This record gives sequence, C-alpha cells and structure tokens, in this order.
Amino acid sequence: MRPPAPFWIVKCPDCSGEQAVFSRPSTVVNCSVCGATLATPTGGTAALRGEKVRDASA
Repeated sequence: MRPPAPFWIVKCPDCSGEQAVFSRPSTVVNCSVCGATLATPTGGTAALRGEKVRDASA
C-alpha cells in the first residue's frame, strides 16, 4: 500500500486554474493566477477552499 501523496493538485474556485499544493502547509496558499486562497494551514492536513482534483505524482 502506498502512503498518501504529500502534494495535491487543487482547482481554484475563482479562476478554475490548477496548482500543486502541499498537503500540510504552514502558511496560506494562494492561487498563482488570480490570488484567491486555495488552502489554509490547520496544524495537520490543509483546509481546502478549492477542489482537490488528484494527488500529484512524480
């Protein structure tokens, strides 16, 4: 069984752009296209505002 991927591809709810986001961020993650908030830190797994599309794989 594979461990969960540390990065996710998240779709921005405002501009529909997709961006890689660390699953446990220490700071707020903003969309690189429009600047909207995609994820906020919680001390564990990120609270997503955008939609998780898939796990980012190598």
